[in-house]
Amino acid sequence: MLEKVLSISGRSGLFKMLAASKKAIIVEALADGTRMPVYPHEKMISLNDISIYTNDEDVPLRDVFTKLYEVLKGEKTTLDLKNADKKALQDFLATALPDFDRDRVHNSDIIKIAKWYNLLIGAGFTSFEEDKEE
Repeated sequence: MLEKVLSISGRSGLFKMLAASKKAIIVEALADGTRMPVYPHEKMISLNDISIYTNDEDVPLRDVFTKLYEVLKGEKTTLDLKNADKKALQDFLATALPDFDRDRVHNSDIIKIAKWYNLLIGAGFTSFEEDKEE
């Protein structure tokens, strides 16, 4: 599910990959549905390839989103991301990932996780697991 959702460096929000060619990838913004080309020189990463540091081992971002979905009962987070202090941000992430590495996961990372989660929920995502090949 998340393998087609991309974060593109220098652009805010998340994008769904629609099509690919030799010269560009066509993406659609999850927030407003705007379609645009993304070229090979632009840095992009699939959300499926992102992990969060914990005290033991890295946890895939999709697992964090799944746990947030369960804890928040499928609703967007109500955390005020612009005014939240360090403790509020860490408490928010701890609801889904209690053993995250507080030294290596920065406040900006937690804000990004919360923003991305809200974007995905707003776009109608209800599952964050990998697609199973049959």
